[in-house]
This record gives sequence, C-alpha cells and structure tokens, in this order.
Amino acid sequence: MMGINKNATQMMAEIVSNKRVGAYNHIVFAVGDIASHAKPGNFVAIAVGGPNSAMVLRRAFAIYRTFDKGSNGGLLEIVVAPHGAGSTWLTNQLPGFKVDLIAPLGTAFGIPTEPVRALLVGGGYGSAPLFGLSEVLKNRGCRVDMVLGASTAMKIYAPLDGKRSVNSLTTVTEDGTTGITGKVTDVLADIIETNQIDIIYSCGPMGMLEAINVIAERLGVVHQCAIEEAMACGIGVCMTCVLPIRGEDGVVRMLRSCIDGPVVDGDSVIWGAKRVIPEGTWGAH
Repeated sequence: MMGINKNATQMMAEIVSNKRVGAYNHIVFAVGDIASHAKPGNFVAIAVGGPNSAMVLRRAFAIYRTFDKGSNGGLLEIVVAPHGAGSTWLTNQLPGFKVDLIAPLGTAFGIPTEPVRALLVGGGYGSAPLFGLSEVLKNRGCRVDMVLGASTAMKIYAPLDGKRSVNSLTTVTEDGTTGITGKVTDVLADIIETNQIDIIYSCGPMGMLEAINVIAERLGVVHQCAIEEAMACGIGVCMTCVLPIRGEDGVVRMLRSCIDGPVVDGDSVIWGAKRVIPEGTWGAH
C-alpha cells in the first residue's frame, strides 16, 4: 500500500476563471508551485459549500492541465459536471473567490521511456486527464490516437482540444448526435489492430473501463486506467473508495483508490467484485 502523494499541499487557491464549456464548467485556479508537481492522472480534493456548510467532505476532481508559469504563477485546471450540491456550488463561484484545495493527489499515468503507439480513451468529462497526457506522450515521440465518447454531443468534452493534440481523434455518441453512433468499445478493436497500438490509457465510468479491459486482454495490449470510485476525503482516511486489486505477488487486497490509484493497471483490478470483497482477499474473514 502506498502513502499520500509526497508533493501534496493544502492551500487556499483563487479562482482565475470559471467558464461553461458544453455541459461542463472549466475552472482555473492559481496554485503556485503545486502546478510544477502535478502529473497526468493526479487529482485535486476541494472543500465545497463554504465555511458554514454541512458539506464537510471534499470533492475529488481529475486535473485537466497545469501551467507552472504565468501572470498568476502556477495554474491548475479542472473540468466539473454540476451534478450534486457540492459540484454545483463550486461551478457557481466567481473569479477571485478562494477555495480550500489539496493537490496533487494520487498516482499518475506511467510514461514510456521509448516512443510507443498509444490509444487514449475517455468517457464524458472523465476524459479530462487525457489531454495533458497526450501532450506528454507526443513530446516523447509517441503516436497518440484518441477516442472520446459520451451519451450525447454536448457531453463530449473539448473535442477541438483533442483533435489538436493527437494524431487521430474518433468521437462516439450513444444517440448519434456527433461522430459514430454507439459506445467507445465498438471502435477500439479496429483502431488497435489498424494502428498497432502498444498501450491503452483510459478514464471514465467504471463500466466503460471494465469493457475496455476485456478488449485489451483479448488483444494483448497493456491497459492503464484511472478508476472512478467515490473519494470522500482524497487522502486515504475514510476508506470509502476501496477496490480489490491483485498485486504483483498474486494476492488480492482492498486498496484505496485515492492513495494506490486512481491510475492502476487494468489487469490488476478484480472487475467482477461489484463492491463485494472477493473470497481469498488478504485480511478478509
């Protein structure tokens, strides 16, 4: 089991901008030196609701991008879908407002030391970490293909950003309002075989990640995914985000997504557990 990200820092961060982009809000914070330590796959935990709120638990958001220079110092960007009370409160805050955040948290995507052919697969706003990852991979000389999927066109996040940062972009919507009609898994096998993909990086709903892993295992492709479990504290204290993971020693342990993840090897996850502790798990009775 791992410890909290050694670079994590708590601070009051000022909102630099808060803009609506399709179905989501794109929020930028001034975070100083934190920006230089964040890597694709890391996340931020934000206190929501204000000092007198009953919403005592932080909300976790994947880091979209960071910039370590600028007139405001280091900048950190996130994508927020205003679903619940906490995320809606955050999207309603104006530039100049300061929030209590901790970043960077969690594990990051593994970056190959040599150029590879990578496929990035994202679902809805869960695709946010892939844009920074694509830039890192391109700078390493990798070929990068991307698939973005959602239920409808409005929920495909930043397709123009995706098109600029990859060799090829495929969009898939369940209702057919843009791109190919269907799910991201409908197009993966063809892309993997045509472009001779070496590794898949994925972010999105757990059901999507599981389906991608089935395809990756069948075709013999390495799969790294950012698991999407509810993270109530973000620092490994509350134990609400535990997930059964098989270690290199073959032993299954209930590990914390916020500390030992969110980025994990897809083939290490016990996908069929469905929030039940699998038989034989270390420490279970």
